[in-house]
Amino acid sequence: MNLQQKLDAFKSNFETKVAPPAVVDVFHRTTAELIATGQAERSLKVGDIAPTFTLTNAEGEVVSSAEMLAHGPLVVTFYRGVWCPYCNIDLQAIEEVADEIRALGASLVSISMQTATNSLKSQRQNKLSYPILVDEGGKTADGFGIRFRLQDELIDTYKGFNVDLPVINGEPSWTLPMPARYVIAQDGTIAYAEVSPDYTKRPDPSELVAALKNLKAPA
Repeated sequence: MNLQQKLDAFKSNFETKVAPPAVVDVFHRTTAELIATGQAERSLKVGDIAPTFTLTNAEGEVVSSAEMLAHGPLVVTFYRGVWCPYCNIDLQAIEEVADEIRALGASLVSISMQTATNSLKSQRQNKLSYPILVDEGGKTADGFGIRFRLQDELIDTYKGFNVDLPVINGEPSWTLPMPARYVIAQDGTIAYAEVSPDYTKRPDPSELVAALKNLKAPA
């Protein structure tokens, strides 16, 4: 199965065998509301200049986008957190193309708002070879235009699943980044951008490889 087929299979099982219909309705309605805001369409796109960032990885080491871009293109993925099964499936799918991404001369990082402890947990559980960076307060997600506040009814639903974002993220805002992927050229220009306001839908990681190959192709 490809990535979206895996996500669809998980979603079908969750919505028919795990979650009560009222909970499924909340998830569907709040996702539709986020899509309707148009925030995804207003976020940074191909041709825009990506904001620079300096973040720490799960081990506390400083990682700079400028330093990575000095050596080649940069692939950046934003995800919601270790508590999100869709994100974990997505991270594992990206891991499957990680070697190919690096073979094309690019760096690969994932970014979330969760604490370093939870980032390390996510990295180990998903057996990732690439680092997860800690975006404290979602400032980097803000720079890309993808951070949003959860609706009150969604907050209540998450609490029912023991997903306490203020604890997981170490800050009180109940905000998240929309899942997103970017390929950034060495001059800082965004060469590929995909934002998923519906967190159950993700582009195939092969698109990242294709975007990097396009960067290397002669003009």
